[in-house]
Amino acid sequence: MKPLLYIFWLFYRIWFYVLVAIPIIILFPILLILILKETWYPQFFKVARIWARFILIGMGFVWKIEREQNPEPKKSYMFVANHTSMTDIMLMLVTLKNPFVFVGKKELSKIPLFGFFYKRTSILVDRSSAKSRQAVFLRAQRRLKQGLSICIFPEGGVPDETVILDEFKDGAFRMAINHKIPIVPITFADNKKRFSYTFFSGGPGRMRVKIHKFLPTDDLIIEDTKGLNSETRTLIKNQLLTYQKN
Repeated sequence: MKPLLYIFWLFYRIWFYVLVAIPIIILFPILLILILKETWYPQFFKVARIWARFILIGMGFVWKIEREQNPEPKKSYMFVANHTSMTDIMLMLVTLKNPFVFVGKKELSKIPLFGFFYKRTSILVDRSSAKSRQAVFLRAQRRLKQGLSICIFPEGGVPDETVILDEFKDGAFRMAINHKIPIVPITFADNKKRFSYTFFSGGPGRMRVKIHKFLPTDDLIIEDTKGLNSETRTLIKNQLLTYQKN
């Protein structure tokens, strides 16, 4: 039985990258046009949501979204979620209709095809460079002024799989306070089980998502960054612990 499982996992991983590539290849001319101007990003975002749905459905994932509050159209937010899988990107895209820009590690830009568009539409950060981290704030500010939202996985990377939730970096919370935009905490319950970074693992099934009540920043000052960080992390961690019981 175990050898059959390993064969399934091998082809399941290959199938994922095939699903990632197919829409990009088919829609390449359209995507190329949509990245020519930053003002065309909302149209690119709509296509990206279709791409994400195509992948999740093709992998046999069924998502269920619980919403305590809904983002309002044409408003900017700071979306933050736990990070456990490459499918976090796709699930975030299908969860939210408000156009947002990812802030993510520059290493993802090296992925063939996907990386070409990722580095031209996302805000990339080199965490080893203070200059790069500072540039993120300037680029994010410009995108927020365009009416977009920002999405950050504040763990700063995918933690060891034995860790329920790693410590959060302060960047997302400092940025939200500076720009007076609400924090939208989001919990992904099953992505680690469905498609973790362990090669021989995963499989089709449910993906539960919870959009928590927003945390306002209007009355906060920069000294409140740590408190906002802690409040958000506690909210997501408690929800993960609740999901583990079900």
